[in-house]
Amino acid sequence: MSENLKLHRNGIINVIFGENVKVVEPVNLYGCEIHDDVFIGPFVEIQKDVIIGKSTKIQSHSFICELVTIGENCFIGHGVMFINDLFEDGGPAMGNKAKWKNTYIGNNVSIGSNATILPVSICDNVVIGAGAVVTKNIDLPGIYFGNPAKKK
Repeated sequence: MSENLKLHRNGIINVIFGENVKVVEPVNLYGCEIHDDVFIGPFVEIQKDVIIGKSTKIQSHSFICELVTIGENCFIGHGVMFINDLFEDGGPAMGNKAKWKNTYIGNNVSIGSNATILPVSICDNVVIGAGAVVTKNIDLPGIYFGNPAKKK
């Protein structure tokens, strides 16, 4: 192994788990809070300061970055990406957390596969279609799809 290589091993580190949580490895979960009856599929990364509400299902290959809160009874499809950095200075904030934004997902929200969720707030009882890009807050229950996501 090269002297210049810095290998970081993750897995499940400093996670607060509720009861009856099912996690399918491999995953990277660190510094987050997972409530009761949650399912997390393989190849999921959930970063620190994330809260996953009760009875939520997160399918494989999804990425949930810092500063995301997901409510109860939600469904996160395969390959859903959450974003907390809007590149407001023309590039990544490079770890400057002060420039990152929060995302809040209400209860009973379903997010289809390969959707991208920018820093927004989504109210309860919303369906986000597969491949949608959510760029603005969603304040009314309903079905949203497209890029940018719009109400059906």
